[in-house]
Amino acid sequence: MPKPKKAKESLTVMTEMVFPNDTNTLGNLMGGNLMRLLDIAGAIAAQKHCNRIVVTASVDNVQFKEAIPLGSVVTLQAKVTRAFNSSLEVVVEVWAENIPAGTKIHTNKAFLTFVAVDQTGRPIEVPPVEPETDEEKEFFDGALRRRQLRLVLAGRMKPSEAVELREIFMV
Repeated sequence: MPKPKKAKESLTVMTEMVFPNDTNTLGNLMGGNLMRLLDIAGAIAAQKHCNRIVVTASVDNVQFKEAIPLGSVVTLQAKVTRAFNSSLEVVVEVWAENIPAGTKIHTNKAFLTFVAVDQTGRPIEVPPVEPETDEEKEFFDGALRRRQLRLVLAGRMKPSEAVELREIFMV
């Protein structure tokens, strides 16, 4: 088994500016363009954690809380929350900053799953995650529930087998 790594070792911060060709007809960053950035930041964090090529396996519940207007500086922060056999869950948080106005708002959060692969594209074992902060521990604990939900929704796990989810819904 690979040696465990701290969640903070995967921290990835990306910064982009929203230009006219990135926006919709309302002058806000298009959702698809943001999803592309989420995928890139998440993949970099996953690769930092496992030192392997990773492929995107799923994107969970992208929340578009606030529009990101033209001219905004977008900052994405990604970090691995938990690793399973060959898969890694990554949380990506997004902030939009209007530098002239001096405002910065949290606009989005998403969980993405990546699978580490070898040179032939076969899944390969990844190091476990060692959470240190309270926030990292909270993400780590929730990752198992999110994983079970992903597997149930994909038809790869029976709802009756999702023990972590049962404990939430059978209160």
